[in-house]
Amino acid sequence: MLTLHSTYRKYIGNKRSNCFSIAAFSLSTLLLAGCGGGGSNPGPVTPPPTPFTPPPQPPPPDPATTSVGQACVDGQAGEFACQGISLRSHLPNDEMGGQFGNDLWGWYDEENGREYALMGMRNGTSFVDVTTPDEATYLGRLPTQSGESLWRDIKVYQNYAYIVADHAGSHGMQVFNLTRLRDQSTPQEFVADTVYGDLDTSHNLVINENTGFIYAVLGDTCEGGLHMIDLSIPINPQFAGCHMTVRTHDSQCVLYQGGDADYADKEICFSSNEDHFEIVDVTDKSSPVTISTLTYEQLAYVHQGWLTEDHRYFLLGDELDESIFEQPTRTHVIDVSDLDAPEYLYAYEHETQATDHNLYVLGNRVYQANYTVGLRVLEFGDLSAQEMSEIAFFDTLPEHDDDQLWGAWSVFPYLPSGTIIVSDIENGLFVLTLE
Repeated sequence: MLTLHSTYRKYIGNKRSNCFSIAAFSLSTLLLAGCGGGGSNPGPVTPPPTPFTPPPQPPPPDPATTSVGQACVDGQAGEFACQGISLRSHLPNDEMGGQFGNDLWGWYDEENGREYALMGMRNGTSFVDVTTPDEATYLGRLPTQSGESLWRDIKVYQNYAYIVADHAGSHGMQVFNLTRLRDQSTPQEFVADTVYGDLDTSHNLVINENTGFIYAVLGDTCEGGLHMIDLSIPINPQFAGCHMTVRTHDSQCVLYQGGDADYADKEICFSSNEDHFEIVDVTDKSSPVTISTLTYEQLAYVHQGWLTEDHRYFLLGDELDESIFEQPTRTHVIDVSDLDAPEYLYAYEHETQATDHNLYVLGNRVYQANYTVGLRVLEFGDLSAQEMSEIAFFDTLPEHDDDQLWGAWSVFPYLPSGTIIVSDIENGLFVLTLE
C-alpha cells in the first residue's frame, strides 16, 4: 500500500488549521475556495477573498495493487475491510494517467447501454468504462485546461461532461462530448470540445438535469455564490445570472416536489454555505431569492448534503465537526418540509471517527464517501423517529481510520446497473457492488 508523503501531509495540516480558524472566526472570509464556449459576460463582480493556496505537491505515491472481482468474505475483499459490499475492479491513479484523485461522476449511454466513471485527477479527468464491473477499462483522459489542481469537479447533462477546477489559473469550464467514448478501445488523450470562459475557477458544479441549468460555486465570479449557466444548447453554455449574497461551497438544485405548496414546481437550491445552510429560489435567474437560512450547534464547516427523494429532509455533512469538536462521524438531519422555516432535528452518530465528505441519497439509502473509512451505506426509515443505521461499508484506505482528510473523496450510486463507483485520493477508482 502507499505511503503519504510529507508535503501532502503538510497540505492537509494547513487545510485543517485554516478551517479551524474559520470555524472560530469567520468562515465566509478565510476558507479556501474550493476561452470560447459562448455565454455573455456576467459583468464586474467583487471577487471572493483570496483562498488558501496549497504548497506544491510531491511525486505520486506508490500505486496500490490492482484488484479485480473480490467478494467480501469474513470482513475482507482482498486487502480492503468490508461489510456487504464486494470489490469488482480497482484502478490505481497511475493506471488512469494521473496521480492524486478527487471528485467523480457517472454517465450512462442510453444508446448502447454502457456505463462510465468520470474521475477527476490532479492533472485532468479520466474516463473509465465500468459496464462490465469486473473488467473496468481505462479509455483515456482530458488534460487540465490550465494548471494542475487538487480540486476538480464534473457533472453530466445530455451526454456532455462539464468540468471545472479550483486553484488552477484560468481554467474555465471544459465541455466534453461523452459520445466520443463510444467504441473507444485504445486509451486516448482528448481535447475539450469547447470551454466556457465566463469564469476562471470554481470549486464545485451543481447540475439540475430537469431544468438544464448548471451552477458553478465558490469561484471567482458572483462573489463565490451561485454562477448560473443555461445548457439549453449543451455545447454552448450561456451565462444566466448570479446569486451573490454569500459564498456557496456546494448545493443541490431541484424542481421542488415537497410538501410546501408555496414553492411547488419552482427551482429551489439547497446550499451548503460554509457557515450556514441556505434555501434559495432560483426560478427567476435574474432575481434569485434567499428563502431561509439555518445554523446549528457545533457548526464547523457546512460542506455538502442531499435531499431525500420526497424533498422532506436534507441530510448534511459538516466536514470539520468531527475534528474540531472531537465528535464521531456525524450526519445532520434537517426537516425542510417548510422551506421558510427549516428545522434542525439531530445528528446521526456513526461508530467511526472519520471525517465525512460527499454523500448522496438513492431511495431510502445514503451513500457516503467518508475519507479514511471509505464508503459507508446507511439505510433510513422514519427520519423524524431517528430510524437510521449503517448496513454496509467498504474501506478504500485500510491503513487509516482517523479524522484526517485523505481517502475516499466521493461516490456515485446512480448507474442503472446498481454498480457503485468511488474515488479515493490516494488509491484511485473503486468499482463496487452492494450485496
